[in-house]
Amino acid sequence: MIRSTGAGVSTRQMLNKVPEVTVWFWVIKILCTTVGESFADWINMQLGVGLVNTAILFTAVFVVVLAVQMRLRRYVPAAYWLTVVVVSVTGTLYTDILTDQYGVPLWVSTTVFSALLVVVFAVWFARERTLSIHSIVTVPREAFYWLTVLVTFALGTATGDWTLELTGWGPGRSVLLPLALIAVVTVLWRFGADPVLSFWVAYILTRPLGANIGDWLATPSSEQGLGLGTFGTSLVFLWAILATVVYLSVTRADVVEAGEPADRPVPTTNPARRRLSLAVLAGTAAATVLLLQWANQQPHTSTLAEEAAPTCASTAQLTADQAHQLAVRHFPAESLSGYRSIAQDTLDLVHTGDQAGASSRVTDLETAWDQDQDVLFGQDCATWTYLDGEVDAVLTSVRADSPAPDVQEHHLQALLTTLS
Repeated sequence: MIRSTGAGVSTRQMLNKVPEVTVWFWVIKILCTTVGESFADWINMQLGVGLVNTAILFTAVFVVVLAVQMRLRRYVPAAYWLTVVVVSVTGTLYTDILTDQYGVPLWVSTTVFSALLVVVFAVWFARERTLSIHSIVTVPREAFYWLTVLVTFALGTATGDWTLELTGWGPGRSVLLPLALIAVVTVLWRFGADPVLSFWVAYILTRPLGANIGDWLATPSSEQGLGLGTFGTSLVFLWAILATVVYLSVTRADVVEAGEPADRPVPTTNPARRRLSLAVLAGTAAATVLLLQWANQQPHTSTLAEEAAPTCASTAQLTADQAHQLAVRHFPAESLSGYRSIAQDTLDLVHTGDQAGASSRVTDLETAWDQDQDVLFGQDCATWTYLDGEVDAVLTSVRADSPAPDVQEHHLQALLTTLS
């Protein structure tokens, strides 16, 4: 048997601060990851303050919840899983900021978060000589644990979104890949793979699995989803989490009892089986890369690019003059000025016959409009909806296979009139 003897053991000793890794652990973990995806989308849209401000808010909530969790001397289901839910939402928002707010490609986010996770693991192991969650019995180890969890949520979000971007798979089919990979990891763990490696690989994979399940439930039935919406999905899964936490609190089915050693030895495995399992895991990773490359080469449209625009509860039909007045009244003047400048530049390029330049410049309008969507929608959803239709008309006319100058000019002039 191999017992970990890290330096952190000399600090404040506690009972193990994480639950036993039973089937309940994985059930509630997937529930939490699903909530992280759907609730982050819903709260960001409802607050209407933008991704950055929403992330700042949840970072503050995370700090408070984590402080409460780390002050406890033993595992308490309610505190632990509340922290996981908040971490799930926060990690999702961090990735969304990089992708939606700053336009960072998903492959870059995936690479950065992967490197960050390696660094966290390296520092954790160098200090504590173990990465096992069965040894979270000191404050430093718990701090490393929660930092790792936060990074895995961000990494899982980026990896899952990048997979959808590459493949264009629908919400139902997208569930199958992470589910199959988790099944492979489970079989390898039972065969004799390193238990710590198996745990963390499965932990990362539950994030895209939960996110894809959330998308499948929330997506309208017309797009092969179940049509629950982000709010409905969040509500269902929050109730499921609450019911599971109550059950675990009553039955203590996932608690390391006081009589059991908290810092338990990690069981050894057959070296030959461990090496074989590692080779199979590497082969599975290579096969997954080849599958994604093949799917990317097939004709498809990115699922992320087809995400539906937010729906406004207001049924008011605005006129062009009303939309103009409300936009000036409710939307930031700096934003309107920026849109006008891009639209005017695009119109000038159309007039000179520079279609390639117009197509390139109109992309700046699309980017700026998408980045400001959350703020503008929260300030006046009816006006945003009107302008969004005009922006879409401009994008469609400029990017048409056979763009007509008069059609482009018509839509650009209409947008400029509303923005002026």
